[in-house]
Amino acid sequence: MRASVGDRLHVHGHVVGHAERVGEIIEVKGAAGTPPYLVRFADGHQGLVFPGPDAVVETPPVGDTAPDSQPFG
Repeated sequence: MRASVGDRLHVHGHVVGHAERVGEIIEVKGAAGTPPYLVRFADGHQGLVFPGPDAVVETPPVGDTAPDSQPFG
């Protein structure tokens, strides 16, 4: 898994009743974009994350100014 600052980390809920979590990667601690990542979640919480197999890195489209696009963080 590789990421850059500004990418979105999407952690899927893997247990019934657990919500998915989405946050903006604000710092990459590993070499060449590898984990761990410092992530700011929508509720304002920040944490150091070592993503597991239930996580996906989403890169925002370049120049995406669509009004329906969701802001990160």
